[in-house]
Amino acid sequence: MEFKINSKSFDKLLSKVIPAVPTRTPMAVLENFLFEIKDGLLTVCATDLEISLRSSQNVAADRNTKMVVPAKLLHDIIRALPDIQLSVSTDSNSRLKLTTDKGVYHISYFSPEDFPEIPTVARDKEIVIASDDLKRAFEKTSFAMSKEDMRPAMTGTLLEFAKDGLRFVATDGHRLVKYVNKSILTDYTEQYIIPERAISVLSKLLGDGDVKIYLSKTHASFISGDIEFITRLIGEKYPAYNSVIPLENENLLTVDRSELLSTIKRMLIFSSGTSKQVKLSISANNLEVSSENIDTGSNAVETIQCDYSGEAMDIGFNTAYVNDILSHLDSSKVVFKLHSPTKACIIEPEYSSEGSDKAPENEEVMMLLMPVRLNN
Repeated sequence: MEFKINSKSFDKLLSKVIPAVPTRTPMAVLENFLFEIKDGLLTVCATDLEISLRSSQNVAADRNTKMVVPAKLLHDIIRALPDIQLSVSTDSNSRLKLTTDKGVYHISYFSPEDFPEIPTVARDKEIVIASDDLKRAFEKTSFAMSKEDMRPAMTGTLLEFAKDGLRFVATDGHRLVKYVNKSILTDYTEQYIIPERAISVLSKLLGDGDVKIYLSKTHASFISGDIEFITRLIGEKYPAYNSVIPLENENLLTVDRSELLSTIKRMLIFSSGTSKQVKLSISANNLEVSSENIDTGSNAVETIQCDYSGEAMDIGFNTAYVNDILSHLDSSKVVFKLHSPTKACIIEPEYSSEGSDKAPENEEVMMLLMPVRLNN
């Protein structure tokens, strides 16, 4: 077997697939690329059994073949080469021979029989979404996923197809984010849970153009350009998140997002190491933000102008959670919809009707935050 390829082009191909190669695994075969040449198409695959990646490139090869090649070793060699034409061939000693006009490099290759089968997802139902829209949806929601393995469903992000659009939902039980892309309309309602690692890897791989999504009961496939990303789905039932979203939060606090976020970042310095608590004391057109570290005897208080309609109240939140939520909104102002110091608070962006702060089309975002009991 022999084919020729540009080193930088080869590096680009391998770089797309190597994120699926595990750094540590008891299954040594997973530390390899699966190479397949069929009818002039070189396809490179990798998997860690949870996520899989495959990408292809046309090459002028003299015959079809299939082999397993050490991933990190090959990637390191190709990445270290200058922009040069490369000849790739096999010899009688089960070695891959890489030849340039200045050197020769040999790497052992192995039989592909022990390499796990890459899952295939039927393409009978296709969803098409712009890459930027998918990245935005993941960016707005993924921070709220749970880190606790005791609740597997909540360690991923829910993709829910509904009549109002494609919903992305993440929650850890303390905060919840629901993001709706209203341009993806379906006549059916289905739920799929994408694991956190899959979202992290996929978000970095997405380029320009559209993404084609195919789903089965066990796996999801995302095709962007010449990359196919496949992930195992979390096979659990997602919590009934709509039941925790309050319907009557009549007290409305509107505040400048950047100003409040800046204040919250300073409050993080003073938050107690255990509770990470910040107190919002809200009255007509006045928001007092305070935090205290009992262990060090330090505290901080700042006052922010706001618009508020409702009864005065003191309410406590986890400072880090407020920081996360405000950091993942991009409007100039935000609205806190409150009912009482013990009930969930809804936080939503408030956009202006025109200019750079105009609301994005075809999207809706809602963030929910549970309060914490204030220290006496």
